[in-house]
Amino acid sequence: MLTFVGLGLYDERDVSVKGLQTIRDSDLVYAEFYTSRLMGATPEKLAQLYGREVKVLTREEVEVSPEGWLGRAKEEKVAFLVGGDPMISTTHLDLRLRALRMGIETRIVHSSSIVTAVSGMTGLQNYRFGRSTSIPYPYVAGGRRIVAMSPRDVVVDNLARDLHTLLFLDIQPERYMTAGEGAALLLEMEEEACGDRFNSSLGVGVARAGSEDAVVVADWLRKLVDRDLGGPLQILVVPGRLHFMEAEALVALAGAPPEILEMAEP
Repeated sequence: MLTFVGLGLYDERDVSVKGLQTIRDSDLVYAEFYTSRLMGATPEKLAQLYGREVKVLTREEVEVSPEGWLGRAKEEKVAFLVGGDPMISTTHLDLRLRALRMGIETRIVHSSSIVTAVSGMTGLQNYRFGRSTSIPYPYVAGGRRIVAMSPRDVVVDNLARDLHTLLFLDIQPERYMTAGEGAALLLEMEEEACGDRFNSSLGVGVARAGSEDAVVVADWLRKLVDRDLGGPLQILVVPGRLHFMEAEALVALAGAPPEILEMAEP
């Protein structure tokens, strides 16, 4: 049996009672923390609370060659721990499908996710979100700095339909993209595309969701570039046209410019 266990948003205490019991009842406990991380916890803290050794897997062990550890779930109870809620990442769905093809039974223990937490923290209505996307760090190829344009295309498409866009920000070893960096990259993409759609767009940054010092800041995208939200993890939202209650919420909860109230739908 392979059980995917969501650990929640921030630290080792966010796991559900069902998840905790599943972990303690497992023969083997694995985890991956490259698609998401619990910034308030370490593998040592997890092991201390769970009473079980937690082996953290590399990306290669999860995505390229998981057969070794995965095969043990044919005869033993294996828990696979992930930040947030399982299956939000396609990596986890791929792993589940691999397990099923190997004849391994699977199940999921759900937990809180940034996907739903953002709505509660910002006041943006969850049914008004369109397709989400990720903003990666630029990279160098052939001596040129390359900025992926696909996030900009997703935001533009959602804005055209008056939908909000949730943008996951790149996570690398010891490097975590901030909402301000994400906003700056979006503006750079728009400039590269010779557009000006984002000059009047609002941006909402959320930092450290689930922690006691969580921060939500809303400002014009061009101004959000210089806003300091503190430490990771952070996420960025570009809202579409706002309902008046959403606008009121952003002003009250995130310090958004009051003029957005005049632009909101009745």
